Amino acid sequence: MAPLRLHVVAMGSLLLVAAGCGGDSGSRPVPTSPPPTTFVSSGVLVGAGDIAMCGAPATAGTADLLDLVDGTVFTAGDNAYFQGTAAQYQQCYEPTWGRHKGRTRPAPGNHEYETNAASAYFDYFGSNAGPRGAGYYSFDVGPWHVVSMNSNVAAGEGSAQLQWLRDDLASTGARCVAAIWHHPLFSSGQNGPQPMMRDAWRVLRELGADLVISGHDHIYERFGRQDETGRATSSGLRQFVVGTGGAEMTRPTRFSANSEVRFTANGVLKLTLSQESYSWQFLAVQPSPFTDSGSDSCR
Repeated sequence: MAPLRLHVVAMGSLLLVAAGCGGDSGSRPVPTSPPPTTFVSSGVLVGAGDIAMCGAPATAGTADLLDLVDGTVFTAGDNAYFQGTAAQYQQCYEPTWGRHKGRTRPAPGNHEYETNAASAYFDYFGSNAGPRGAGYYSFDVGPWHVVSMNSNVAAGEGSAQLQWLRDDLASTGARCVAAIWHHPLFSSGQNGPQPMMRDAWRVLRELGADLVISGHDHIYERFGRQDETGRATSSGLRQFVVGTGGAEMTRPTRFSANSEVRFTANGVLKLTLSQESYSWQFLAVQPSPFTDSGSDSCR
């Protein structure tokens, strides 16, 4: 395994760094995996969760950062505040992140589900959001395979979503895999750990995945590799909490095991995905001095 390289710069007292080398099986629609694609040497995945509030300077600021980065844009849920209505998507999201809609692969958050089973979310993103009523799907970025999952519907043993995940990962030829969903299994933020995706984390680990990206807590946090119980292990997954897309920020309220960096700053996470490795860089909205960058190999 290649050595882990980190670079962290921040001002303030919140940054801490430690670097080292049940569900149902209902009848909702079943997504299909995309056809195989020709892998290229690298690709870029950039985005955040907890994004659009009308009139919020930080939402416009993170959209401006996206203007500077080529690649695929992700969202990690709670894309339009506060109820994910059609009006909020049109008035708050569309003038900012909406200009990148064509290259965006979204995930839904709990606020989307405050509006009629996330109907406005599915209407706005269309086929890019996956099948209506399911909201989980997969896509490729460079040589990586990415699963966008829905932490608002069942994902435990026996659920349609978890079976889809097994089938989807079994069919990909990619060595490196990332997952995106809204509720973080581990977090030092005020909402704390969210257990609904524990079984999905276990399946991802067992099938060789590498990264999980979440939102929900309005902080930036990077974890070292760990299993679904929170045990540090080189065969585990690294998680990023990136609830930094423009909504009002909060502060870390606890110290979670295996947390390597925690900070309060609006911005976006840029991942450069290569054949057998990846690098990350957190791009903060100015004038925040915070940045976090590093690289690691796939498992």
